[in-house]
Amino acid sequence: MILIWGFKSYVAVLATFTMVCRSCQNPAAHRLYRITRKFTLFFIPLFPVSRKHVMDCTFCGVRTAVTKDDAESMVAHASGQAPTAPATPAAPPAPPTPGPLQPPA
Repeated sequence: MILIWGFKSYVAVLATFTMVCRSCQNPAAHRLYRITRKFTLFFIPLFPVSRKHVMDCTFCGVRTAVTKDDAESMVAHASGQAPTAPATPAAPPAPPTPGPLQPPA
């Protein structure tokens, strides 16, 4: 019997926020990722083997490892801030309903 096994990584973006990069010293957007590596058997992911958090600068591309506690505090801080994306516009108002027809004057 042949066993097909391996590992697969799953990436989830946890937050995006603006800060000054330690490497390039530019104020730029930074993304916080959670990378989960799972054991697979016959291409079916079974259980996580490792989990790490990474932050990258969108200006220069440098990646920085982040501890789990720091990542959780960054996510909590980012969710408490005002959203960076513009809010979706409200639905347009309904057109006025016509009243009874009046004969022309």
